[in-house]
Parts: sequence; structure tokens; C-alpha cells
Amino acid sequence: AFLSVNLAVLNFLPIPVLDGGHMVFLLWEAITRRRPSEKIVIGASYIGMAFLLSLMIFVIYLDIGRALKP
Repeated sequence: AFLSVNLAVLNFLPIPVLDGGHMVFLLWEAITRRRPSEKIVIGASYIGMAFLLSLMIFVIYLDIGRALKP
């Protein structure tokens, strides 16, 4: 159950490639009554994906470093 709750919380972070990012864009559309431009959505998605990939690489680096310590 803890893993499912943890995954749900991480999925709702306001990062564009996750569900939380989609919620941010929907909230923006509800407030301004117009959709954000496609360039903004694509750019934010690339930035979000780069952030997630760099976070994964960092965590893997820490795990490997911890595994190699005597």
C-alpha cells in the first residue's frame, strides 16, 4: 500500500510529463480560458523529461557508489 501511495504522490508532481503537469496545464486553461501554445507545452515537456532523467541518473549514481563501498 505504501508503494502505491508513494507512486500516486510522485505522479501528481507538477512536472509536465506526469499527470500533475497535465493538471497544471488544465488549470491554466481554466483560468485564462485558452490553451497554452503548443510550443510552451512541448518545451515544458522536454524540460520535465530532462529533469526526470537527470534525477534518475543521479539516484543510480548514488546507488552504485553505495554498492561499491566496502
